[in-house]
Amino acid sequence: MQKFLPFLQWLPNYKKTDFSKDLISGLTVGVILIPQAMAYAMIAGLPPVYGLYAAIFPLLVYLFLGTSKNLAIGPVAMDSLLVAAGLGTLAISGIENYIALAIFLAFLVGVIQLTLGVFRMGFLVNFLSKPVISGFTSAAALIIIFSQLKHLLGANIARSNRFHDLLLNVWKKISDTNMYDFAIGIAGILIIVLLKRWNKKIPSILLVVVLGIIAVHFLKLERFGVKIVGDIPMGLPSFQQPLVSWDSILSIWPIALTLALVGYLEAISIGKALQEKEGKDSIDANQELIALGSSNIVGSFFQAYPVTASFSRSAIKGETGVKTNLAALFSVMLVVLTLLFLTPLFYNLPNAILASIIMVSVFGLIDFRYPRKLWQNNKDEFFVLLITFLITLFIGIPQGVLVGVLLSLLIMVYRTSNPHFVVLGNIKDSDYYKNINRFGDEIVERDDLLIVRFDSQLYFGNAGYFKKQLFKEIQKKGNTLKGIILNAEAINYIDSSAAAILTKVIQEIHEKNIQFYIAGAIGPTRDIIFSSGIINELHKECLFVKTKEAVAYFDNPESVLCTNAKIAHQNKKGL
Repeated sequence: MQKFLPFLQWLPNYKKTDFSKDLISGLTVGVILIPQAMAYAMIAGLPPVYGLYAAIFPLLVYLFLGTSKNLAIGPVAMDSLLVAAGLGTLAISGIENYIALAIFLAFLVGVIQLTLGVFRMGFLVNFLSKPVISGFTSAAALIIIFSQLKHLLGANIARSNRFHDLLLNVWKKISDTNMYDFAIGIAGILIIVLLKRWNKKIPSILLVVVLGIIAVHFLKLERFGVKIVGDIPMGLPSFQQPLVSWDSILSIWPIALTLALVGYLEAISIGKALQEKEGKDSIDANQELIALGSSNIVGSFFQAYPVTASFSRSAIKGETGVKTNLAALFSVMLVVLTLLFLTPLFYNLPNAILASIIMVSVFGLIDFRYPRKLWQNNKDEFFVLLITFLITLFIGIPQGVLVGVLLSLLIMVYRTSNPHFVVLGNIKDSDYYKNINRFGDEIVERDDLLIVRFDSQLYFGNAGYFKKQLFKEIQKKGNTLKGIILNAEAINYIDSSAAAILTKVIQEIHEKNIQFYIAGAIGPTRDIIFSSGIINELHKECLFVKTKEAVAYFDNPESVLCTNAKIAHQNKKGL
């Protein structure tokens, strides 16, 4: 039961001394969560109150099912933008239909995540490589920042999920800028940034919210055209079954799949990063899928849109010394109190303040160091990052992620089909055989013997490359070549196609009156050598444990030839 209900692991051992830490942590996160939730709902194209709805039941579900005490679940900028990007491409009439689709999207995301978790398929997220993640995250952050210019400038700027369209729309409406909105937004950005640099413990986000409300109320800024949040419905979200048409489901499932994988990736990466700082290893990847999926499913029945883990709130949670998942309960209590009694206080909250909170929060998602590092060390991965970034920025987030994943897979296929093939030589006065290109003058090369190493599994995709490289080296040696040793230490698998090609290669080599040996093959590879029939072409040669043994046998032709019976005996003994 503890495996399926992780709260049973920490609840029976809960200490009174943990309560104060969880209380402080939960309330601190709650204070940040309330304005962030409303701001992120605006990114998703939803009324601010739906951000608060998404900060109740999903958090409670994760409290019981999550395996990381550090993760702070709720609305986040990235998922909010993905919601807007996905739904923005559909012809949706009316805000009510838009809200219904956003809520159903949470249900669909939850179903996908829960299904992946039940079938233990968390490994699928590994196909989102770091260059892809960095590329689309940085592009999405720029789109989020520029999408908030409409609130910062106080102008009626058309929305778009493509960067160039956003720039064009801003340029068209720049003359409509409301200087009061602009001044409030810039002031909010400066206060948050400066206070964070001065002292991170100061709740800068809460402070700018309070100052913004006070400024609008006492200076009557609304009469100067300052856009405010206005009425926020009081009361808790009611239970409603998320229903949409079948056609709508077919339209939104691709964005649901993207949200499911991206949301899980965010949560698991944040959880592991914070876990490493503590030197612990408690997070269960597949259980996290179940927890996130259940959180989104339950949340959708209470008018929540898709949620995942927030890096900023999770970091705050860790800094405040959280002890258990119970801290989420206190965050929820604060949100509930706000919905029941405090929503009138947010009536005068300027939209420009929410925009400033969003801009500062997502700016940290733009990674400048990683692309520079890739340019210096891994240019192929740098171009994956760059292409992902550009497609996400100018075409769309789902397209950017898809192209990035496909490019990463293509690079992986290319690398496995053209692996490291190296010629080995004996290091002087030793039994070691190393790359002749790396050790230079220290290597003793022989004209009569070729020793090669293939650093990959041998399969249909690279067997032709292996044959080509091997015969290229054979041709370099010329007529003096009498023996070839394949160091198979790095070959952990040989498929049927490669086995047939290797058998043919050995046959052709024997026809040239050149002996062929295999050294260093691990147990599973040796099994394949016997079961696939490769051994039938090695009737006059041996399988050796070490390269030096194969060389010694080659140098002493008077030795007793290794028969198939002897090889089989060695294989049974695991040599």
